[in-house]
Amino acid sequence: MTATAHDITYRLEQKRRVQADFPGPKSVALTERRKAVVAAGVASSVPVFVADADGGIIHDVDGNSFIDLGSGIAVTSVGASDPAVVGAVKEAVEHFTHTCFMVTPYEGYVAVAEQLNRLTPGDHEKRTVLFNSGAEAVENAVKVARLATGRDAVVAFDHAYHGRTNLTMALTAKAMPYKTNFGPFAPEVYRMPMSYPFREENPSITGAEAAKRAITMIEKQIGGESVAAIIIEPIQGEGGFIVPADGFLPALAAWAKEKGIVFIADEVQSGFCRTGEWFAVNHEGVVPDIITMAKGIAGGMPLSAITGRADLLDAVHPGGLGGTYGGNPVACAAALASIGSMEQYDLNARAKHIEELATGRLRELASEVSVIGDIRGRGAMLAIELVQAGSKEPNPELTKAVAAACLKEGVIILTCGTYGNVIRLLPPLVIGDELLLDGLEVLAAAIKAHA
Repeated sequence: MTATAHDITYRLEQKRRVQADFPGPKSVALTERRKAVVAAGVASSVPVFVADADGGIIHDVDGNSFIDLGSGIAVTSVGASDPAVVGAVKEAVEHFTHTCFMVTPYEGYVAVAEQLNRLTPGDHEKRTVLFNSGAEAVENAVKVARLATGRDAVVAFDHAYHGRTNLTMALTAKAMPYKTNFGPFAPEVYRMPMSYPFREENPSITGAEAAKRAITMIEKQIGGESVAAIIIEPIQGEGGFIVPADGFLPALAAWAKEKGIVFIADEVQSGFCRTGEWFAVNHEGVVPDIITMAKGIAGGMPLSAITGRADLLDAVHPGGLGGTYGGNPVACAAALASIGSMEQYDLNARAKHIEELATGRLRELASEVSVIGDIRGRGAMLAIELVQAGSKEPNPELTKAVAAACLKEGVIILTCGTYGNVIRLLPPLVIGDELLLDGLEVLAAAIKAHA
């Protein structure tokens, strides 16, 4: 069934409430403790400490309640304390917390692999490997592609984000805060132009034409026969929730297949019902050779995966893939429960419903102000690109001001974008309509007040 506000029982009251002394004294005290022990390089966008969370609400240690339009960056799609996930984790912990699958295997790992092989695009024979983070999944997808093809070059795209490790920083496009002063980076990574419809110099360029532009550059700068992998986010995340023009992804995938290049879809942020499909590539019928997953996979527990063609993954020698904590048994139990909740409540349909509600209100807002350059996204992965009035000039100052104003009113929103001017909306897929609309009204008021 499709989940509605009436289908899901929430443990916490689903209403926002912010007291006058926000941030409260307990959060202020914890912030001082944090400064003394936590590295300054770890930043937080919200100056309060969480005490509890459920559905679309986050409670802080001072009794404030915030509408969560970020889901811990697309992680808690089934809610931050989904009963099925909580129950599965409790049961798993009572038995064992770790043995290392590479030493003593357990059924949960196998069961998660079975589910991912079933849910990912394509009816070909597949294999899955489990890891801890999205960056680990990306690193291992590239390892597999290089070994299987015997080639070195990897193609990534402008505005991409793939992680914070050495290789994934090389794949990531944005310098600050992700790459600045952290080099040198891994070699044999090449960057190509993305299809970014709102910012194309030629606004009439089609997806197929944008793909041809990238392919021409690949052939000129690298040569197709030297490329091991093309890696791309079907909807770019940190880069600004950029949805490429229709036809861009299929054209790239078709050319990659022709050239024997491994086509890797990075679905770390866009996967698991977030866009109204199990994976964002499904919107255009693209079947990747390898797909990387994390974030929404396990209801908040640390888990990631790569699933791909059996011939590719089985080409790696025994012991070539793995990791001490990869596929932790507790995280596997959470993943199985999370996938079960997604199917029970048909959260793909729920994401589409959220898109309908949100885009309707946002388009009304865009007709009332001149600082909204673009509204885009799919499902519950939506973005507002803010600009200087009457232009396409990025407006990061306004974006920061709007986020701060929303927080003061009890709504947590996240920002992103190469130019720091994009508000991204990633509500839990189990958020109730009333709560979502309340959050959107706060957002609309903040944009109007600061436009």
